[in-house]
Amino acid sequence: MSAPHRADLSASISVFLIAIPLSLGIALATGAPLQAGLVAAAVGGIVAGALGGAPLQVSGPAAGLTVITAELIHEYGWRTTCAITALAGLTQLGLAALRVARSALVVSPAIVHGMLAGIGITIALAQLHIVLGGTAESSAVENVTQLPGQLADPHLTALGISLLTMAVLLLWPRLPGRAGGILRKAAPAALAAVSVATAVAWAAGLRLPRVDLPAWSSHALPEMPEGPVLGLLAAVLTVTLVASVESLLSAVAVDKLASVRQRAGGPRVPRADLDRELRGQGAANVVSGVLGGLPVTGVAVRSSANVAAGAVSRWSTILHGCWVLVATGLLVGVLQLIPLAALAALVMVVGIQMVNLTHIRVVTRHREALVYAATAAGVTLLGVLEGVAIGVAVAVGVALHRLTHTRISHETLHDGTHQVRVRGQLTFLAVPRLSRALAQIPDAAPVAVELDGTFMDHAAFETLHDWRAAHAAQGGTVEITGRAGERIGDQAAEHHCRPWQPWRNHQCTAAVPAAGAAGAGAFQHDQLLGGVRNFQRNTAPLMRRELARLAQEGQRPTQLFLTCADSRLVTSMITSSGPGDLFTVRNIGNLVPPPGTEFADDSVAAAIEYAVNVLRVGTVTVCGHSGCGAMQAVAVGEAGAGPGSLGRWLRHAHPSVERLSHPGLGVPRIEGERPAPDALEPLCLANVVQQLDHLTLHECVSRRLADGSLHLRGMYFDVANAQAYVLSERDATDPVFTAVHPDARAEVLTG
Repeated sequence: MSAPHRADLSASISVFLIAIPLSLGIALATGAPLQAGLVAAAVGGIVAGALGGAPLQVSGPAAGLTVITAELIHEYGWRTTCAITALAGLTQLGLAALRVARSALVVSPAIVHGMLAGIGITIALAQLHIVLGGTAESSAVENVTQLPGQLADPHLTALGISLLTMAVLLLWPRLPGRAGGILRKAAPAALAAVSVATAVAWAAGLRLPRVDLPAWSSHALPEMPEGPVLGLLAAVLTVTLVASVESLLSAVAVDKLASVRQRAGGPRVPRADLDRELRGQGAANVVSGVLGGLPVTGVAVRSSANVAAGAVSRWSTILHGCWVLVATGLLVGVLQLIPLAALAALVMVVGIQMVNLTHIRVVTRHREALVYAATAAGVTLLGVLEGVAIGVAVAVGVALHRLTHTRISHETLHDGTHQVRVRGQLTFLAVPRLSRALAQIPDAAPVAVELDGTFMDHAAFETLHDWRAAHAAQGGTVEITGRAGERIGDQAAEHHCRPWQPWRNHQCTAAVPAAGAAGAGAFQHDQLLGGVRNFQRNTAPLMRRELARLAQEGQRPTQLFLTCADSRLVTSMITSSGPGDLFTVRNIGNLVPPPGTEFADDSVAAAIEYAVNVLRVGTVTVCGHSGCGAMQAVAVGEAGAGPGSLGRWLRHAHPSVERLSHPGLGVPRIEGERPAPDALEPLCLANVVQQLDHLTLHECVSRRLADGSLHLRGMYFDVANAQAYVLSERDATDPVFTAVHPDARAEVLTG
């Protein structure tokens, strides 16, 4: 193992500052000795970090095991729970030897997310009692039934400290300006929240229960398990299952974060070896259990913070464990100042955040909301193992329901084409309904069969293939689209092209015989028509219904998107938009001429006026991009040098150049670490901000801005790294562009 990199040292400190309050809070939530959380954090960092297969994953006590551990402590006591943790680690080592780590990932994400949501609800309900100054009950149901009495008689001092902790925790990431950015980098939100609450409680002399770390000489170690064998076996298997699945899913997520960072020009990190990671987690749980620590898992929150802090090797997580170990010896006096109400508030917020809205939207989109809800309810009401079992049963039932309830419809379009739509998987169970729908089609009629599914078994394939051949023999035409339809033939798979592929990669844009050519050797290389043919073959059948609706109802876009004419900037691709979504204006340099100027351009002004006054769009976005040729011409002084149209047009970019020479107007920048930008980037960013200022000079825009019904947004697209940035702060001194991340809930609108 190579020596630690400087980036690993700084990243380890960032993760350590997050781990300390969370480890104490999770120990408090389980009812274990508070030192047990610190032991697990140190062991997870050092042992799992050194032996695991995911170099950037940070391990330690996790909220996902809080409910399970609390139940074990309640039923068997703390020392037996430590033994169960060690036995679960041995079980993980056995599973790693069998190389079954990948098998753990076959569990439906809806079940995993539902399990975490149920655990989060249980944690939040329990910690709410401590936030109110009381004590938590042993189950979620009891916590709910006892809550009215607790609400009627809260401990106001504890409640005040808890509310202060939650306020700092939620507002810390949103601190504005340059000073806010410095503070966010200096201290993580969890540390800041607990530190502020502790300082206020100490300064005010408040009498509250605080962290009590007993002497290490009295630290409880494991004892031989006592109790029903089947119950102990179930406990070991439950800890093994949840700890393994959570760790492996976290390792996969960290791999994705590291890949995104590498594509953006960051360091290369080896991909996770999941069997080795499971082995490292098993070793960490054995050591943690033997030393009297909580169960250990890979933790997504700390791992993502590790990646974001720039860690490049496993040294970061190892060093973070070392810092925790040092803190348990040197910072005991400081840690014992922390009010338990602050830790309870911290863990309650973590529990609430485990009910992730993004996960809910994803499972709803994939029609697995029932599986998610059943798992979450089962975990909350009955327990983790029971809830997961319920989730698996519901997932199997949903899968069987989908196989037996494939929807098949038949309709005649306005052009006489008969359209047959199959929604769902096409199996032998749906063959009778498919045959009835196909029997309704007249001989020699044109037919479009749309297969909206990914699977078609042999019986369905034979039925559709034989009918297609028979219909063609009678003079009819059959067009089959969809992924499952590629098996039917006619070289559909050979010509299937994704719309975002460049033409040079399309098989469908190969040379085709020229119309009316005299000889067979005459060909034309028309990529545009090749792309149109591909659209007619693959995309048009899927879009006809939606385009027909738009043709009848008219356009109702909510966004005006003003961007450059550069061919590398594909608006529909970077915005994931379709017909009817964007009203788009493209010109050289994404310029907005101010009204009344000598070389004013009425076409841009007319488009703005139409979008704002007639279409009533809610947002106007100006999008610039890296390597802009217009900005290059302006920068080297070519703009306006000649009498041509291009020179006259680029004079509208002169204010963008002047903006850079006046620091008082604000020099735009991109926040965060990223690959080295090109030399044009400052001008391209300044141009976006300047065009937003030009927009406000248009009377129709200023009127809508005044009444609050219109927002302006600045955007910048880094072509080389396929990364979009939005203007999140547009004050006069510090215009800041922020990267758009896949998991971001919302971006800030300016204007």
